[in-house]
Amino acid sequence: MNYCPKCGMQMAFVQQYGQWYCHSCRQYGVPVQPKAQPQQAQQPSPPQAQPQPAQGPQAPVNPLWTQNFYRIRKKVLTIWNKYWIEDQQAKILGFSKMKMFKLKEDIRIYTDEGMTMELFSIQQQQILDIWGTFAVVDNSGNKLGYIKRKALASSFVRDEYEVFDAYDRLIGGIYEDTGRGLARKYVPFGELIPEHMELTLNGYPVATINQLFKIIGDIWELNCVNVPPYLDRRVLLACLLMMGMIERDRK
Repeated sequence: MNYCPKCGMQMAFVQQYGQWYCHSCRQYGVPVQPKAQPQQAQQPSPPQAQPQPAQGPQAPVNPLWTQNFYRIRKKVLTIWNKYWIEDQQAKILGFSKMKMFKLKEDIRIYTDEGMTMELFSIQQQQILDIWGTFAVVDNSGNKLGYIKRKALASSFVRDEYEVFDAYDRLIGGIYEDTGRGLARKYVPFGELIPEHMELTLNGYPVATINQLFKIIGDIWELNCVNVPPYLDRRVLLACLLMMGMIERDRK
């Protein structure tokens, strides 16, 4: 058995990175093994309750948010920005409707169009920031991560976002293909060119975001088969909803 040298929880080997990962500390590291206890000559002492390992800081992630493919689809023929979240089999996982006339964006994702139960939300952190830093929050109020748009590059070259973990640490970025970005901004009718973006963590590409060509409606697909377990997929889905709901209206 291999255990985390920091918290003592059992570690798992992540094959694609060739490293050991601790789900409690949410970090990679070198595992340790328990030392063998020397045999004692005296009579064994009465059995005692064994201490339990410390529990991790967060509950296990809902299987809905550990899949490798998602699709964001806009509802057509409506005056509001309404989107469905689907899996690879087109099963609806969530629904979101953008609220109008708010000083700060506050996007809520529900289980269905009846909005009976909230799944997670996207909350803008500053009022005066024109592009904003957006926190992704689960239905218990726990922050899962942050998305921040790089305004200067996104305005003149290509769309770029910074990705932060729940502890405000910069862990990666989402970048549009430069050629497509320039064409969409400066070629006539370039706004019809679908976006293609790549998520990188620590300099390594782990996921792609593709917008499908649609004259009416809007569809985004997220392929995240190589995303490590410490990054909740809801952070990436939040980025797709932001691009569909907010950025399109500002361009």
